[in-house]
Amino acid sequence: MDTIRNRAKDKFPMVLLTLLSIVQALALEFLWDHMRHRDEIFEISMVAVLGWLQFAASLSVIILIWLMYAGMLMRFRWTPTVTDSIWPFFVGLIQFLMIEIMGAEKLPYWVIVLALIYGITDFINHRAMKRARADPANREFFDRYLPATLRDFAPQIITVVALMLAGTWIWFSGHQGWFAFCTLVGCLIGLGYEVHRTVRYWNVSMGKG
Repeated sequence: MDTIRNRAKDKFPMVLLTLLSIVQALALEFLWDHMRHRDEIFEISMVAVLGWLQFAASLSVIILIWLMYAGMLMRFRWTPTVTDSIWPFFVGLIQFLMIEIMGAEKLPYWVIVLALIYGITDFINHRAMKRARADPANREFFDRYLPATLRDFAPQIITVVALMLAGTWIWFSGHQGWFAFCTLVGCLIGLGYEVHRTVRYWNVSMGKG
């Protein structure tokens, strides 16, 4: 059984990264095709500004998901489960939904879907890290940190709740002006922070932090 387990640990990163690269490539193609056919974003208006902010945030989501998975799979080893191979399909579907509903008229739904992506990706990351911590091969990294508690997830929980509330407010108020603009800018700042956090943990793993 140890031989089979070790074989799965060795092959799993390559298999999952191949699958994820296909999903993310399709998401990029879908995003580009969606933006290419939206004439309103090439006009000088608030709708155009909101459209480009949505595009930037959606692109950031695609990049962040790739960084999250690539960072986990190249740095850590753990015994994979069947669900580890299923999550990328689910994440891909949510990305496609997020891109499909881009546009000022569906902005509240888009913000709520972004909140779901935040929550789901953090759940996937925590689930994988919990199993990676149990593998002695990853001790060099995890010996530096105590196991995560609920307090460690406070920024992510606050982000998800804030996005849900913002999306709900835009939904009921129909406000497509400065509040929507500030919400999208906040989304970009939050995504930028997540990228920075991912890079920081990568550097720690590589002995640079």
